[in-house]
Amino acid sequence: MLSTLINSWKLPDLRKRMLYTLLMLLIFRAGSHIPIPNIDTSIIKNYLRSGQLLGFFDIISGGAFRDFTIFAMSIIPYVNSSIILQLLTIAIPRLEQLAKEGEEGRRKIAQYTRYGTVLLALIQAIGLTFSLRGAVINPSFINMAIIVLTLTSGTAFLMWLGEQITDKGIGNGISLIIFAGIIARIPSMLATTFKYVGGGTTSLMGGIGFWIAILLLIISVVGMQEAQRRIPVQYAKRTVGRRVYGGQSTHIPMRLLQAGVIPIIFGMSIVGFPLQIAAFLPNTAFAAFVNKYFNWNTVAYNLIDFILIILFTYFYTAIIFNPVEIADNMKQYGGFIPGIRPGKPTSDYLTKILNRITFVGGVFLALITVIPILIMSATGLNIAFGGTAILIAVGVAIDTIKQLEGQLLMRHYQGFLK
Repeated sequence: MLSTLINSWKLPDLRKRMLYTLLMLLIFRAGSHIPIPNIDTSIIKNYLRSGQLLGFFDIISGGAFRDFTIFAMSIIPYVNSSIILQLLTIAIPRLEQLAKEGEEGRRKIAQYTRYGTVLLALIQAIGLTFSLRGAVINPSFINMAIIVLTLTSGTAFLMWLGEQITDKGIGNGISLIIFAGIIARIPSMLATTFKYVGGGTTSLMGGIGFWIAILLLIISVVGMQEAQRRIPVQYAKRTVGRRVYGGQSTHIPMRLLQAGVIPIIFGMSIVGFPLQIAAFLPNTAFAAFVNKYFNWNTVAYNLIDFILIILFTYFYTAIIFNPVEIADNMKQYGGFIPGIRPGKPTSDYLTKILNRITFVGGVFLALITVIPILIMSATGLNIAFGGTAILIAVGVAIDTIKQLEGQLLMRHYQGFLK
């Protein structure tokens, strides 16, 4: 990884792209420290202690939610809009047709995603502002409207910033913004660890054990992120006129973590929803019941979250990987899996393999979500940094390095041809 970065820095055009990316990320971090006026952040910090979902928002925003700055909602509405569009592409034939129309179709879907982002950001900003109205110093209509518009504008600006990074920088801009927010939390996590150890809340061995566990989680995520089952495919020779096509061997890469972090986000959103409602309805019987039996460190919360993540892993994997479509495409171009007949037997075989690796991937996603909670309970460190953040950060880092390696390889080929 280090050699890739050094070699990329030596090339003028790649160096320019890398500097542009760093500049955009610095703008993002600078904006994360511009506060929204008329907000009592101490009340928001109390809300953050009551639920894991709000803590996840704070991680993604790089602490901007805790301080309630202009980037408090981060790029989450864009992520939600992208997921919704991806699901609708499966359900609506017109969107499915657009997705298959190449660059023009993708451009149209990206435009719909932008519109959806602004709409979802406005709805989320309204809900967030009125839910946290207890933290507004002067909750007049004008002040509430200013907060809503500021939050919405901040998300829209981050969306534009991400697209600029994708076009003129290195890597996926939206992913890098999320990555930067997660990495920016590490210094404050270290400071919190020293504070807990110095104050006697946890022991020195507990603090060291926490960071060793985080390191082991990162190593396991790297291995599982790259793990895949390769299904061999043979293409028969075809004669078209005087030319012979096919005859080569290839494979279908079936990744272990096909669904990525989407099942974790879905599961966390559902199981954490009662906690957020309870946080906004204090001193009620409902809040007392939820906080007693469904708090983030209870057995019921973690068990339900564990099961939901596995179920959503199957659900989302079935959406993004269609064995029937792959089997039909292979049959159309003369491809087959050795020992398996083309058509339905091939799709059944792929489905069987997919179900097995999806179960392993789902269990792993559930474990890296639950294990950090168990570690925090054991060490006494209340630091909102779970397996979800690790999975996102590792995935973005690997993807960015691969893009840099691709750029280097392309330039080496160009130099050879010249």
